[in-house]
Amino acid sequence: MSASKKKELSYRLPEEFQVFGFSKDLLAWYDSQKRDLPWRINRDPYRVWVSEIMLQQTRVETVKPYYQNFMEKFPTVEALADAPEDEVLKAWEGLGYYSRVRNLQAAAREVKASYGGVVPDTPEEISKLKGIGPYTAGAILSIAYEKPEPAVDGNVMRVFSRLLLMDDDIAKPATRIKLEHLIRQVIPEGRAGDFNQALMELGALVCVPRTPQCLTCPVFDYCLARREGVQEELPVKGKAKAPRPVTYLVAVIRKGDQVLIHKRPEKGLLAGMWEFPMVETDEIKWAEDVLPDQIAQRYGVELLVEKPLAQIQHTFSHLQWTLHVYLCEATGQEDLASTVRYVRTDELEQFTFSVAHHKIIEALRLASS
Repeated sequence: MSASKKKELSYRLPEEFQVFGFSKDLLAWYDSQKRDLPWRINRDPYRVWVSEIMLQQTRVETVKPYYQNFMEKFPTVEALADAPEDEVLKAWEGLGYYSRVRNLQAAAREVKASYGGVVPDTPEEISKLKGIGPYTAGAILSIAYEKPEPAVDGNVMRVFSRLLLMDDDIAKPATRIKLEHLIRQVIPEGRAGDFNQALMELGALVCVPRTPQCLTCPVFDYCLARREGVQEELPVKGKAKAPRPVTYLVAVIRKGDQVLIHKRPEKGLLAGMWEFPMVETDEIKWAEDVLPDQIAQRYGVELLVEKPLAQIQHTFSHLQWTLHVYLCEATGQEDLASTVRYVRTDELEQFTFSVAHHKIIEALRLASS
């Protein structure tokens, strides 16, 4: 295909998308094949909103039980707005990306205060809410309110990159904007929400990243990448920067049947969550010397390092943690920092820990059994 033809397709959909009913074919497939998901029970904008925030960077099967539990605890905007933050974080525990739920609660409080508890139904107003970007705004407006707004996520970018044989880098914001313009041309009147969900469903079930199931695709006939045999080469995506490696020594400090836990600062990574005391270091082999000195300075606890407990890796979008975890025993005098406290091991489940520190709790339980 010539460069000029590709440029034309980048800004205007091929005629057959309109003439032969791309939207009609896609929706017929969706109506017969769509998954039974808990957030599709109704079109309550709050329920749609919560589901879309949970589904960011998280698999559908993982989200299902979290979503049901969250909606039971916080069934309305007002319930979420009024809830203590610790309870909200606990309900989110294990999903990761905790800034998402903090933004969700902050936005719920704004909706309660400024919109009487009703989620706004215009792009201008809904986009003002914390944590709601172009995709989430489009999803809520189309699914809950049937507004003809595109909702362009990774699945949709992959689908349309293949359909139109686009070699634009989907990691670039300009590509998303271009795709929004293209998709607006085929959003059917009165079924905007189903259309957007159908595109997402197609990307999740058929037009998958590797080995797309072209022979079962309901829009097979429209796909230019399939005609050229290059569907597995698309989309084009620039490589993200590799996460920065960081190494920590972690002290699980026991005193009788209690262990010491620390609350992280209220801003930054994993804000306000609990953890076992950690010390960033390059000197793993000197843990027995480094930990007692650093823990005493930072947390006000004298300790004796007993033995290694576990080694755990956890990757964030920008960081890769390697945690070298040691069982320790509290000794001597204590002048505890205000951010730490002793709790019984059977009380740990009452506090919100990150995934990495949940693995430490599990290792502690196995070591104690």
